[in-house]
Amino acid sequence: MLRKIARLFVIKSHWEAYMIIYALALGAVERGSVYLTRFPGFGGKLLFLACTGAVFMAGAKILDCIKYEKAARLEAAQVAESTPDAEQKQAA
Repeated sequence: MLRKIARLFVIKSHWEAYMIIYALALGAVERGSVYLTRFPGFGGKLLFLACTGAVFMAGAKILDCIKYEKAARLEAAQVAESTPDAEQKQAA
């Protein structure tokens, strides 16, 4: 049961990643607007840019991880397919 709940928190597709990145961006812009009102001037603008820049970095990392996990799953599937053939050849 715990594994089923844990699977809800795993990003499996690009669509899910884009939705999470969008949510992160909304939160970052909201936080950045608070910084703009609380710290008027150049400091507020820098903090706003830091918030939005963090979303770009996190989004890139999320998308890269999805690509690498898909490649690892494909490689594991290919190894699993080739392993029984090798065992049959050795037994013969």
